[in-house]
Amino acid sequence: MISREAAVGVAPQARVSDDDRDKAVHLLQDGFADGRLSASELERRLELALTAHSHDNLLAVISDLTIDMVHLTPRSGRIRRDGDWRVPRLLRIDSEYGKVRLDLSQALIRHPEVDIELWLTYGSAAIILPAGASANADGARTEWGSVTCKAADHRRPGKLHVHITGELAYGRLTIRNSRT
Repeated sequence: MISREAAVGVAPQARVSDDDRDKAVHLLQDGFADGRLSASELERRLELALTAHSHDNLLAVISDLTIDMVHLTPRSGRIRRDGDWRVPRLLRIDSEYGKVRLDLSQALIRHPEVDIELWLTYGSAAIILPAGASANADGARTEWGSVTCKAADHRRPGKLHVHITGELAYGRLTIRNSRT
């Protein structure tokens, strides 16, 4: 379990964005799907999450649910994950000048769906998915770079689905399936 502030990466009093609310809704839905919330509890919490104004309000709704998140914040340099590494439910990477390579093809992935947020000012990113996995990169924006996704963009039953969001202002993002 991570700290409350690390869970969202901002001050608790900060106003909540629609993206923050969406993430809380997904976490609540996962809690219901896992049997940790009843239907009535899910309904009550969804209403609170969708009307939350601050991160404190939002965290009060989801604080008892496990948040499987890793937030990497190197200023520059390379981020490389490959081989047998554990992929969290949410991976957030903030880097001004870094280059990112995430190879999920041999990683330990406990979730059927993974969210990756990339906030790279001048860096580029490559994401390699396991064979048969799908990805949706519609939420990834770039000003001067490009976003290329060679993986299927629709979920396949029993296969990993990765949702990529964020901004690569001057970099490019490439997503493909493993060749092995």
